[in-house]
Amino acid sequence: MLPSALLYVGIILAFAGLILVVVGFSLPARETRIDHPVTQLDAFMPRWQFSEHHQRHVNAAPERVFEAIRGVRADEIALFRLLTWIRRGGRETAEGILNAGSDKPILDVATRSGFIYLADDAPRELVLGTAVIAPRRGQCAMTPELFRETLSPGFAIAAMNFRVTPDGSGSLVTTDTRVYANDARSLRNFKRYWRVIYPGSALIRVMWLRAVARRAEGAR
Repeated sequence: MLPSALLYVGIILAFAGLILVVVGFSLPARETRIDHPVTQLDAFMPRWQFSEHHQRHVNAAPERVFEAIRGVRADEIALFRLLTWIRRGGRETAEGILNAGSDKPILDVATRSGFIYLADDAPRELVLGTAVIAPRRGQCAMTPELFRETLSPGFAIAAMNFRVTPDGSGSLVTTDTRVYANDARSLRNFKRYWRVIYPGSALIRVMWLRAVARRAEGAR
């Protein structure tokens, strides 16, 4: 059980999220496409209908920041436990991104429970991918090649990166998440899901970058 104070925070976040959801449902899901990839994420996910972008300056060298990205645990990310508890409806589940525990780096948990590494270009960029919607028949094994193939209808694939670039005396860390649904039904289904989870997802990303900064700067 979560402490009552966290539950109150959760209620406030839920109301705020509800307002954003109502507004979000009225917005179209337009496709964006990149014809000339610049990042590894661009190469694996050159088109998408849903995305979010966050960034933060960190007072540490790129190598130190990259180590911090790899090492951050779920309990270092403020509100992560609360928001993922809400997301899974308070249910106990097997270890995964929505129930990451506190003793392993969150990226290790993710890549054991449905995510794969698409690119690992230390200390510049790390890219993970997963299939968030897949047809019951004809499901494909999760490999980097899956993101380069023309898939049969019924898929929604997602990719997320962390990119580190030198920024003055420190580093600029960005994280982008992109989702592409390849048919009308998958697009419609994921749109409903995205509008509900987006406020919490965005907050987790902001707190995640904060945890990376705290770990990298504290380790200098």
